[in-house]
Amino acid sequence: MHFLLTNDDGIDAPGLAALESAIELMGGQCSIVAPAQEHSQCGHRVTTREPLRVEQRGEGRHAVHGTPADCVRIALFGLNLKPDVVLSGVNQGGNMGQDIHISGTVAAAREAAFHGLRAMSLSHYMISGLGFDWPRLSAWTAELIQRLLDEPVQDGEYWNINFPHLPPGEHPLPKTVISQPARSPLTVSFDSKPEGQAALYHYTARYADRPQDKGSDVAACFTGKVSVSRLRV
Repeated sequence: MHFLLTNDDGIDAPGLAALESAIELMGGQCSIVAPAQEHSQCGHRVTTREPLRVEQRGEGRHAVHGTPADCVRIALFGLNLKPDVVLSGVNQGGNMGQDIHISGTVAAAREAAFHGLRAMSLSHYMISGLGFDWPRLSAWTAELIQRLLDEPVQDGEYWNINFPHLPPGEHPLPKTVISQPARSPLTVSFDSKPEGQAALYHYTARYADRPQDKGSDVAACFTGKVSVSRLRV
């Protein structure tokens, strides 16, 4: 199978390298079309009023000076690639609940689904201060992708996957749970300080403090499981 890989952390991000390694473990082929710089939390923004600069960074590897959704559009309609599956990630940080609407990672998969392609967005929840195991993530990713490729999807459907953060070392792929995006309002907080006639507001809410709705992606991932959500454009 031919996989198109992209992300929102940028073409040099370790999560994208881990995704590429996962495809190698599966024996698949891949093309990489990813942002030249990080575009986290850019949502489904696309560029239509100015040219997009695209740099070739090796065989089958292109860096786009644009957003993740731009990357998918350029891959399909600029570079004329014909992938069987589009994979976006693996994002350094979770994309659950309300993140789905602002995530560039998820937007790339959604863009692919708009064009009738099988697509998955993959993210890894991060716990501050806990070590990270990239080779293990590649193995987990390869196993889970192969499982989901056997699952039928309807037109416009795509998968959103969030891996839990476990201590480094030998761990098989954690239990996979089909879950719904969390709906409870986030705990939002700011610290402020005056600056002349204005004020500066610094966002201080902690990701780990968000509500764990029963059956939600947050509840699954925060309790050491892999959250898999079937989304629709």
